[in-house]
Amino acid sequence: MKFLIAGLGSIGRRHFRNLIALGEKDIVLLRSHRATLPDDELTGYPVETDIHTALAKHKPHAVIVANPTALHLDIALPAAEAGCHILLEKPVSDSLDRLDTLQRTAQKSGSKILVGFQFRYHPTLNKARELIQAGALGQVLTVHAHWGEYLPQWHPWEDYRQSYAARADLGGGVIRTLTHPLDYLRYLLGEVKALWSFNGHISPLELDVEDVAEIGLRFSNGAIGGVHLNYVQRPPRHTLEIVGTQGTLRWDNADGLLHVYRATLPFGSFADPAPAPVIETFSPPEGFERNWLFVSQTRHFLETARGESEPICSLEDGIMALRLALAARWSMVDRHIAIF
Repeated sequence: MKFLIAGLGSIGRRHFRNLIALGEKDIVLLRSHRATLPDDELTGYPVETDIHTALAKHKPHAVIVANPTALHLDIALPAAEAGCHILLEKPVSDSLDRLDTLQRTAQKSGSKILVGFQFRYHPTLNKARELIQAGALGQVLTVHAHWGEYLPQWHPWEDYRQSYAARADLGGGVIRTLTHPLDYLRYLLGEVKALWSFNGHISPLELDVEDVAEIGLRFSNGAIGGVHLNYVQRPPRHTLEIVGTQGTLRWDNADGLLHVYRATLPFGSFADPAPAPVIETFSPPEGFERNWLFVSQTRHFLETARGESEPICSLEDGIMALRLALAARWSMVDRHIAIF
């Protein structure tokens, strides 16, 4: 297959390398030439600067959309109209505008769209999903995800103030940029019924978007919880805790370990002394590291583009994650609870 990669920042380079690692060499680069990374590894690959020219001239089978969030649909719409299969980085856009057009266009042309929420491929998060669906925690009652990063150290090779994550005009802000928990919580627990948020730019970081957010969630299954996101935390932390009537699940992205604590007494019962819980720990496969998620995602995208599978994370999933992210941002402004 022939691939077109739009955007050659850090995530675009990662997709580029992973395609090559999986044996794909027929790659066209769509560039603005504003990337801050060296170009040595890109030498020898054809380069275009206009999406319409690139589609007409090279006729790619698949397009990877990895440019800044606010510019995603400028690439995805013509690619879908041309019938290309698309790996669309998260969030799918900076607003809901034109997403209905993308849905209709893809449906008409047969373009399959996979959204780049790579945590759906995490082995121990998938184990957590399996356990939850099997009833290992009983009725899920509460959930909390925490993700804090220190933005100036995120991409040390560039001025954080110029990164898309720090700029409103490029669709940045901590809620949209670190929106993964809003997707994987739906993946683990089901649909969100209601949402509220406190958020804002409260640190000395020089940016024009929110850098801290606290988001409250109520799920359709009755569970209550939330997501905390920030750009200010040193050292970084990304963790998840889910509490049910029969146990507690704890996951840490730092080591990929999933700890499951299973109660040995029925919920509501009492014993003195209480019997010890059953504790299990699930580890990622040997040799697991962060890029494993992206390689798995790229491999699935190849299968999707070849017609061998359907997208694990659909455009509709991506739109729902964006709806939640935007509702969280609006909640602070409008001072209301969003109902879905």
